[in-house]
Amino acid sequence: MLVAAAQFTSEPGSVDANARRMAAYVREAAGRGARVTVFAELALTGYELELLTPGSSLLVTPGDPRLEPVLAACRETATAAVINCAARSADGGERPTIASFVFGPDGGLLTRYDKQHLYEQEREVFTPGAGDGRFELDGVRFALATCFDNHFPEVAERAAEDKCRAYLASSLYWRGNGERERLAVYPSRARDHGLYVVLANHVGPAGPNDGCGLSAVWGPDGTVLAEAAPGEAGLVLADVPMP
Repeated sequence: MLVAAAQFTSEPGSVDANARRMAAYVREAAGRGARVTVFAELALTGYELELLTPGSSLLVTPGDPRLEPVLAACRETATAAVINCAARSADGGERPTIASFVFGPDGGLLTRYDKQHLYEQEREVFTPGAGDGRFELDGVRFALATCFDNHFPEVAERAAEDKCRAYLASSLYWRGNGERERLAVYPSRARDHGLYVVLANHVGPAGPNDGCGLSAVWGPDGTVLAEAAPGEAGLVLADVPMP
């Protein structure tokens, strides 16, 4: 099964524009044979924490009509998409979450995952999630994680114990230290737990950061199977063999 990670520069605070961009990437990835496309952390709005406070109009739910371009692309291509966004809390809490909505080939919601480990200033805006994200597609079991989650080995360990084959990470790493962290973390998660690890990263301005791109896929032995360019928007694809 081919999986794709998309990297692009989000338009700050524009759910509509970014949803249309994501829909285009879903179609492009499907045209190249991908069955699922993964997007970076908060790609739907950009990493604009000051805009994502409780009550913001930029917060979404799985049924938000602004997501329809992505759902339509999933239906048209019969593929899945992992959309990371600022979401209204599923339990009605005041604070939002950083969520991954996974939409399936029929445009329906396969699962929702809320980021468990919030990073620095995120703790002032969001509430952490409490459960792990899982879904299946074409007989392959997937795990979900978001950026700082990946710095906690137990997240990937639970995925392996839960018989997941692929681990999909929506993240934001920036030039310099972020590039080094990326190389230290993701190959280890793959190698230590026997997982295919897919990283979707920002490229270019992302709030106060400058995303380094370099979205990639690592095999279970920790080797890079595919890697995107450091400064260009686009897709990276790699094969995750069926179990």
